[in-house]
Amino acid sequence: MHLQITKKSKFYLFIDECGDHNLAKFDPGFPVFTLCGILVSRQNLNALNKAFEELKIEIFGTKEIVIHSVDIRKWRGPFSVLADESLKKKFFDNIEKILSRHDAYVIVSCTILKEQLNKFCVRGEEDDVYGLSLSYLIERSIFCVDNEINDGLPEISIVVERRGKKEDNKLLNYYNGLRNRGTKWVTAERLRTRISDFGFKNKKDNIIGLQIADLIAYPVTIHLLYPERKNPSYEVVKHNIFQDNGVLLGQKIIPH
Repeated sequence: MHLQITKKSKFYLFIDECGDHNLAKFDPGFPVFTLCGILVSRQNLNALNKAFEELKIEIFGTKEIVIHSVDIRKWRGPFSVLADESLKKKFFDNIEKILSRHDAYVIVSCTILKEQLNKFCVRGEEDDVYGLSLSYLIERSIFCVDNEINDGLPEISIVVERRGKKEDNKLLNYYNGLRNRGTKWVTAERLRTRISDFGFKNKKDNIIGLQIADLIAYPVTIHLLYPERKNPSYEVVKHNIFQDNGVLLGQKIIPH
């Protein structure tokens, strides 16, 4: 995966989730939590935003529609128009065309297998599941941009979808802790020079990067939960998962 970056490149890491991070109580039919990020340059983000705006206008008559995968799967709200087979085909064909652009973005994700993690989890560590996943996404995003440039300091802005004041403050505190201690493979100094800022946005803000992360999180999760199941959406995006010399580095499973 190549991001076509330059010395002064600016990147965004948009993060969304699939499932919930509660280890104490969870649906045995969906015992996973995935934090999914897409890493995209400013230039490619503008192109993706334009492509999605054109799609939204063509299908829904307005660019103000917020793409939400669970609403699409259930044909809820504005996505009820997808009951029309011709519109449905046009919508998914265009989504596939946009997301299959191999140089447009890079995927980094972390999936928690709740039942397995519970066997190793010390009481009170459950609340760190989101933070643990965030640490991995930040680390691999830094690997990705650093692998593509020999000099200069590319910057990454992190944008996370809001979940609630308490949850957001806790995640922000975890991020600030990472800035002080770094991760297993990235020093605190290196992290601080690469990550320029960390912020939250609401779903209603219509941020296309968050909508793409939402679209990708579900098929990635289903692939890891049911690897033998037919998953055409995953086939569209799997080539965008971060790799280094053929080694898959952008798809973490915990525990593994």
